[in-house]
Amino acid sequence: MLHEKQRILFFILKAIDSSQVPVGSGYLRNSLQRQGFDISEATVGRMLRQLDIKEYTEKIGFKGRILTPIGKIKLEELERENTINHYGKELLNVIRVTGKQELLDALIARKAIESQLAKLAAIYITDEEIHKMKQVIKRQQMHVNKGISIAEDDVEFHKIIAKAARNRILDAAMDLIRQHGQLSPMLEYIRKEVKSRVLLDHKNIYKAIASRKPELAEEAMVRHIEKLERDVKKYWEIVYEKDSSLDVVRELRM
Repeated sequence: MLHEKQRILFFILKAIDSSQVPVGSGYLRNSLQRQGFDISEATVGRMLRQLDIKEYTEKIGFKGRILTPIGKIKLEELERENTINHYGKELLNVIRVTGKQELLDALIARKAIESQLAKLAAIYITDEEIHKMKQVIKRQQMHVNKGISIAEDDVEFHKIIAKAARNRILDAAMDLIRQHGQLSPMLEYIRKEVKSRVLLDHKNIYKAIASRKPELAEEAMVRHIEKLERDVKKYWEIVYEKDSSLDVVRELRM
């Protein structure tokens, strides 16, 4: 779950965003109390002034505050972070049930398909699609800097490449793999656990495609997927194989 300060910020921004009119510290204090936070109206007032400074909120005379566009972006970030953390335990169960080999099989299939998609994208991509990829990279960088989930960015990045390749058969094959809706969140969770990063891989893929260099794009995608394969294997060694070894030791001691 979000840390307490982040949770308070989330509920404040959510309450302001949900209101049809500007709201004041009294309204927000009551809203926070309903969420289990006993915070004085004066403290809420001080917090609101800090939100004004950060440009998350704007004071409308004596009426109260409204959410700014920057505040709406922050609220969306907190909502995504809350979602990925909320499903952390569920993801652990899904990863365990899915199994190491099934994840590796999915990645092997992705490597074969997406390496060709990247190669074709470098040939057929439009300037508009290059711009979209660049925007996704920028947003992903911002999310990494703020420590929030990039699972949605990851899916969007790979979808742009698939569409840019102009090959409906390969695109349909990727859609089939994507039907496992938890694949991207699972891989993100695994990367976090093994301290791995994906942004540099995406930047290298983007540079190769934007430069319209098919072979380099293919190689960059292969390296990216193979890194994910190593992350999965490392995660299993750290979490499950370690647990199995401990179980064996316990049995020997009994």
